[in-house]
Amino acid sequence: MQYVKNILETIGNTPLVQLNSVTSEIDCLVLAKVETFNPGNSVKDRMALKMVEDAEADGRLKPGGTIIEGTSGNTGMGLALAAIVKGYKCIFVISDKQSKEKMDILKAVGAEVIVCPTNVEPDDPRSYYSVSKKLGEETPNSWYVNQYDNPSNAIGHYEQTGPEIWEQTEGKITHFVVGVGTGGTISGTAKFLKEQNPDIKIWGIDTYGSVFKKYHETGVFDENEIYPYITEGIGEDILPENVDFSLIDGFTKVTDKDAAIYTRKIAKEEGIFVGNSAGAAIKGILQLKEHFKKEDVVVVLFHDHGSRYVGKMFNDDWMREQGFL
Repeated sequence: MQYVKNILETIGNTPLVQLNSVTSEIDCLVLAKVETFNPGNSVKDRMALKMVEDAEADGRLKPGGTIIEGTSGNTGMGLALAAIVKGYKCIFVISDKQSKEKMDILKAVGAEVIVCPTNVEPDDPRSYYSVSKKLGEETPNSWYVNQYDNPSNAIGHYEQTGPEIWEQTEGKITHFVVGVGTGGTISGTAKFLKEQNPDIKIWGIDTYGSVFKKYHETGVFDENEIYPYITEGIGEDILPENVDFSLIDGFTKVTDKDAAIYTRKIAKEEGIFVGNSAGAAIKGILQLKEHFKKEDVVVVLFHDHGSRYVGKMFNDDWMREQGFL
């Protein structure tokens, strides 16, 4: 009989799918690593499980403990699945710009959800960084995950995502393109791929309102770059320790409007129902097209599922309110 012992054993081994329509103006093979096939419907399942296992191994997470984290939703889902199987409680702190679907999904898998304002400084006591950290200090028998600076985040992708892509492309990959938030996916995957072939180019997708692109190019953390934006899960107003800028060849910034429009295009033209950061990544690839040659193999990572954004990017009224339609 073929079966797995629990849902966590289904994490990973997601398919590579050729893109045909949304990348038709690019003259090389573009393959999407579709991470929605993970049980929590996002790439974050990989690093969530890795962070939990590492915390169990060194005693930071003890039996019957409470997992506490600030999340834009997807890491929370991955942590919640691990918590259910392993017997922990979860408290997640989320910012009010995240979709209602993400909050509802976290509650559906048994997590307590606390909502904080988006438009405050990271060190403001009301910010989701501050609130989650404080909860971690005050809650008995708890473990504050801190995905931004937790090295297990990037290690999970170094051990899993990178090797999968290398194997699936038979080592033919020339470019890896991915949205950057905590930095774990890009840095861990890039480290593995560049160890196999240092010529592989790594491109990060950033958003307007985030500090990554300018910091990468100038070494300057410019607070004038920071302002509220709509795109979820990519860009930051901090520099997470998991972003290894030395492994990244460049960033391109994508507008909120383009990210939203291309998210819808992927669903309608490719039949792949994915989230907001996937739209940003596809527009980013189109912006980078002069970097690709006919024989190249470009792999783009699709982070999460479109069901998280039904009330937003896939809703005509919401799109009109934002001026995107």
